[in-house]
Amino acid sequence: MLTLRDAQRPLKNTFGRFQHFESFFLLSVLLVVCLANVSFPSLCRADEPRVKNILFLISDDLKASVLGCYGDAVCQTPNIDRLAERSVVFERAYCQGTLCFPSRQSFMFSRYQGTGPVNLGEHFKSNGYYSARVGKIYHMAVPGDIIAGTDGRDHPESWTESFNSPGREAHTLGDYSCLNLNIFTSDQAGRQSTQNPHRMFVAVEYDGEGIDQPDSKSATKAIELLNEHSQDPFFLAVGFVRPHYPMVAPRQYFKPYPWEEMTVPEFSPDDLDDIPRFGKGGTVSTTNPIGKYPDNQKRMWSSYYATVTFMDEQVGRILDELDRLGLRDSTAIVFLSDHGYHLGEHGFWQKSNLHEEVVRVPLMISVPGIDPGRSESIVELVDLFPTLSELAGLAIPDSVQGKSLVSVLKNPELQVRDAALSYTGNGFGLRTNDWAYMKYKDGTEELYDMRVDADQLTNLADSPGHQEQRDRLELLLHSRLKDGEIVTD
Repeated sequence: MLTLRDAQRPLKNTFGRFQHFESFFLLSVLLVVCLANVSFPSLCRADEPRVKNILFLISDDLKASVLGCYGDAVCQTPNIDRLAERSVVFERAYCQGTLCFPSRQSFMFSRYQGTGPVNLGEHFKSNGYYSARVGKIYHMAVPGDIIAGTDGRDHPESWTESFNSPGREAHTLGDYSCLNLNIFTSDQAGRQSTQNPHRMFVAVEYDGEGIDQPDSKSATKAIELLNEHSQDPFFLAVGFVRPHYPMVAPRQYFKPYPWEEMTVPEFSPDDLDDIPRFGKGGTVSTTNPIGKYPDNQKRMWSSYYATVTFMDEQVGRILDELDRLGLRDSTAIVFLSDHGYHLGEHGFWQKSNLHEEVVRVPLMISVPGIDPGRSESIVELVDLFPTLSELAGLAIPDSVQGKSLVSVLKNPELQVRDAALSYTGNGFGLRTNDWAYMKYKDGTEELYDMRVDADQLTNLADSPGHQEQRDRLELLLHSRLKDGEIVTD
């Protein structure tokens, strides 16, 4: 029987340089702890963030420039702004697809086109996480799938559980407007809704608290799941549908934004003269009736702001519960949008083109143990999959095409990309630190010097003094398309 005195004697020829049993025992325990990285993590990787959970929050059709933390002085987004204060905020984050479906598929699989063998939610689920979807993560038709309460183009293998958040959308009882047709009514008959051609100009202002709205339901379900799984490692993805049309919110969210006080982008039809056919938006003030109603363009901004503020409040409810449960110190939080949106810039409305208001998105990542800050580094939404994997200590699948941003989170001055790639059905775009370049399927191009022309008003693609720059960006675009295995035909 081994006595305490025996254990204290030198153990020659057995443990090499370990001279005492208690020293060997202590070092063995520390080695096991560090390898497991579960207990006493500060003893193991003091410089690494400690991430047990992922909270993935995504808004729909949200342009970065309307958030307070991105410089808008009108729109009230206090909850997203306070998340930004605890995050690394990316000033130059860009989507790949410029519509809901291709963008969401792209960042969930970290592929520029198509799908891969594993997606983000599935990756965490297969590594022992509770993985849940609440609301719209992959593509859902809005308003169609929201009214029906159906899954849309979901990938059910992603989730342990999934939950939809239905709502009445344009059929919500209240003051309805179809702003490009100049229609204002409280009647239910004739409202523009699913698959109707003017649904993107619909707003509904109504009396209520908002608990009937999809985003409120999503926040309530997310809070419920946080409570149920607070002890489990979780990947919780919550998809808000606002400010995607129809722009529906309770009346009190419209009050801070009197339409008469809204400022709309300056637009002259001459601005379109140097934009190629495939570079123009699908809905333009020169051809859509919205161009006839300047006051209704202001109402579009008022309605958009109202629904952004309503969505922001739901984000706040979830963040408050995360704090109440004491989960903030073990949870990485991501907030993003699938793409941006045009509200009259260049006379364009909606999305699906390659200009800055569409391709630039809000992106902030809050990680326990990493200082907040702001980064000018060019990043892409495909980078989220490898970033979250690395933060959680998971292997990054070979199919992933994005780049981990963990190094940028630790040092916001670092650059991991020289350009961001985006696409539409008609062409491709590159955004570098100083330039924006677009190449369309008919060979036409756009080129903007973003240092002096942030609003992209002067297309330099045919300027004799900029051909060397244009050629350099065209070569870079071809290289990126090849690296991304992108089919261009």
